[in-house]
Amino acid sequence: MKITILEGKSVGGDMVFTPFYELGEVTVYPETNPEEMNARIKDADIIVANKLPMCEETLKDADNLKLICLTATGINNLDLDYLKARGIQARNVAGYSTDAVAQHTFALLFYIWEKLHFYDEYVKSGEYMKGKDFSRFPERFFELQGKTWGIIGMGAIGRRVAEIATVFGCRVICYSASGRKYDCEYEQTDFDTLLAESDILSVHAPLNGHTENLMNLDAFRKMKKDAVLVNVARGPIVNQEDLYTALTEDMIGGAALDVLKIEPMTEDNPLGKIKDSRKLIITPHMAWAPVETRKRCLDEVVYIIESFFKGEDSNSFC
Repeated sequence: MKITILEGKSVGGDMVFTPFYELGEVTVYPETNPEEMNARIKDADIIVANKLPMCEETLKDADNLKLICLTATGINNLDLDYLKARGIQARNVAGYSTDAVAQHTFALLFYIWEKLHFYDEYVKSGEYMKGKDFSRFPERFFELQGKTWGIIGMGAIGRRVAEIATVFGCRVICYSASGRKYDCEYEQTDFDTLLAESDILSVHAPLNGHTENLMNLDAFRKMKKDAVLVNVARGPIVNQEDLYTALTEDMIGGAALDVLKIEPMTEDNPLGKIKDSRKLIITPHMAWAPVETRKRCLDEVVYIIESFFKGEDSNSFC
């Protein structure tokens, strides 16, 4: 079997692909653009990719292709109808980053919630040394105990965040954009109630017709003035232009984002104009990327390929 890894650099330069070489003839490309795909996968039986589009235009010359493995959970880049018509199976990796993304959710939240950038700079700038008081807190911040944490999307990550938030003493409520009834211990509300009651609102839902542009200007107007939005799911769920308006007009207290509509961030993204770290933090889609998490991701892809060889795994999207 010929295995072609198209976006090796996407899992980090510190990762190795040694286990793949035990499965077949392996070719690893650090990066690939869509225009290069046809030539690179022409003879491939299996391809491993991340964000590249998997559609007729990019796969039309891959006559031997049997399996597509994504080093990601999201499947928005798969043309499922085309793959099904071709008899090409496709699999993602799910659950490998649950703890990592939950961890980053709280890292982002606390950066905004406790004004950590401000206080870090307050000490490093020498301001703390100038005063006589042992404790200085010019920027107010609050306890999590007793606050309401709203969650959009109660999958594995959403549930893990809910568990941790509960330990901090938060009341957890949740909302399903699709209308699905969650089987969980947390109160499920309608969208307006979620917006009105949440002190912290975190997004852990997939991107689809129900969630795209869900967090828009109308939603921000219904939130508490000091509420903090955390998005570690998919960028287009939050309308960036509307979030800029909400932050600059003090409709909400702050926002913490690990995902954007276009990645990497473009110069015309209005959020780039906001330099006040008490209001906004953006990290470069890194919530999934602790060392252990990325290794687990690759190990899972190896397992998927092994299972495919044995005919044991039928969890394909097409």
